[in-house]
Amino acid sequence: MEGLRVPGTLDALDAIADYVKRVAQSASLDDRAAYRLRLAVDEIATNVITHGYQEAGLQGDIQLQAELTPETLIIHMDDTGITYDPAQSVARSELFLTKDLDQRPIGGLGVFLAIQSVDRFIYQRHDGYNRNSFVIYRRSA
Repeated sequence: MEGLRVPGTLDALDAIADYVKRVAQSASLDDRAAYRLRLAVDEIATNVITHGYQEAGLQGDIQLQAELTPETLIIHMDDTGITYDPAQSVARSELFLTKDLDQRPIGGLGVFLAIQSVDRFIYQRHDGYNRNSFVIYRRSA
């Protein structure tokens, strides 16, 4: 499937959402699965832009590439921002969830919810690139 390259700025989030909608439709995902995928990609893309580029004083692009198999739709998101493994945030979020409400910090659950929204999430760092891969099983396939 055709990929998408956008600048790592908040203005690119609409183009990213449109790409995810388009590939989800091509994969014949049901509305619920498409929504979950879009939520996950949007949350991680927002974190890449905000923390990986802007707060780090860096500029770069975000590259998305969809991979369609008979069983899955995978969206790979590559960036050159600072090293950031979202799975580490999930572990911290799970610890916060065990605390009383008045002892929990505000926010911080977006990445947790994003990763929980997909069937499988994979993070890799290689040759200066972060790769976040979002896997949705094609139940209707």
